[in-house]
Amino acid sequence: MARFSLRVRLLVLALLLVTTGLVVSDTLVLGTVRGQLVDRADEQLDRFAEPLSRRPPSRQTTTSVFSSTQTAGRRSGQSLPSEYVVRYLAEDGSVLSVIRQPLSDSDPAPQLPALDRKGLTDRLDEPFTASGPKAGEWRSMVLPLQRASGTDPVTPKYVQVAVPLADVQSTISHLRTTFLTIGAAVLAGLAGLGALAVRAGLRPLRQLEAGAQRIADGDLSYRMPDLPVRTEAGRLSAALNGMLTHIETAFAARAASEQRMRRFVADASHELRTPLAGIRGFAELHRMGALQDVDRAMDRIESEAVRLGALVEDLLMLARLDEERPLDLAPMDLRTLAADALHDLTALDPGRPVALTGPNGQGAPQPAPVLGDEARLRQVVTNLVGNAAKHTPSGTAVRIGVGRAEGACLLEVADQGPGLSEEQAALVFERFYRADAARTRRAGEAGGSGLGLAIAGALVSAHGGELTLRTAPGEGAVFRLSLPLQR
Repeated sequence: MARFSLRVRLLVLALLLVTTGLVVSDTLVLGTVRGQLVDRADEQLDRFAEPLSRRPPSRQTTTSVFSSTQTAGRRSGQSLPSEYVVRYLAEDGSVLSVIRQPLSDSDPAPQLPALDRKGLTDRLDEPFTASGPKAGEWRSMVLPLQRASGTDPVTPKYVQVAVPLADVQSTISHLRTTFLTIGAAVLAGLAGLGALAVRAGLRPLRQLEAGAQRIADGDLSYRMPDLPVRTEAGRLSAALNGMLTHIETAFAARAASEQRMRRFVADASHELRTPLAGIRGFAELHRMGALQDVDRAMDRIESEAVRLGALVEDLLMLARLDEERPLDLAPMDLRTLAADALHDLTALDPGRPVALTGPNGQGAPQPAPVLGDEARLRQVVTNLVGNAAKHTPSGTAVRIGVGRAEGACLLEVADQGPGLSEEQAALVFERFYRADAARTRRAGEAGGSGLGLAIAGALVSAHGGELTLRTAPGEGAVFRLSLPLQR
């Protein structure tokens, strides 16, 4: 059966169940009907045999008894059977005389079993079935003669009456033929209707099969049809659609990750090539003897090496963040980081006005308890403050705000520099992006790698927070660090 389709197997199974039910029910019905018909034959047999047991046998007596019985039967709506056999038996079971109806020598008498003394005792007053001519069956009963007298061995002691069960067999045969005909018609009809029902029932599975084939061909955006959720096919369709959504999301994330990785590798290669090219150039000039200012060349080589080392450290930091390594979380207050950033910026640029306020520049600094990795968050704040000092003109005011708002802890670094355009602001957290054209860099300073804000954003995301930028050309920039409040 495993090599056949599900539709064929369901149809065959249904037909087998129906066939089994029909066979069992027909067998029970035929058995019940046969039992009832045999019981009626037994009643008729007892009614005809009982008068014979009350008087001694004789041709005249037997005829008169059957005549009176037949007359009584007509009055009660019943009549003698067309065939019967009466045998008078001696005490040892031997047959003394036989009366048959009809009296035809060409029709052999039924082969009633020979009875001995024990057989007579066992079957006395109990109807039993005996084989007759032409494979027919007869119903027989043995009764003791009530007026039997004498000890002569040829004196009848018992009377045995037998009637044929031809009518019963004919009725059962007719019913069997009828049941077979009706059963065959029912099975044929059910086979046709069952094929249609199974085909309709399996239509959702065919739809799912077609959808699965489309997905296998590469169409991951395809979704299975919406089916009633109360059905197995509906639940399967919903589960497949959920799985497909996860798979498509995973593939999209993987494609985006691969795209970012390719861009990252390309940008990293470009950034690494610049200091390496400088170091290599000075080395070749020195080897060729064309280097006139050796001290200046050594300073350049050292600065390029420092830049190269910083770039490698930033790349390693991003790689660790991409691996989602666990952070060393502990309770802390963002006010500590804000105060330290104020002191650091004041020491770095004493001529720059720096203020420590609450969120949005309102009021005094507020408590901002969070659960974070202090070293990583300090790196974020240092990056934001250094970014403001590096990319704004000297003397530009900087504000550091800290506190709570809308159920979160905030730390802001705001400056009054030239600001960024909307397009630049959308890319400011991208890796290797630099907006030096809009953000003023002080003379003599080397350009950054463009990884600082990308690292800061990744660190904040690892803490379950968010780093945002609010800026506009000529209105400065406000970087806002938002972290979950520790209750």
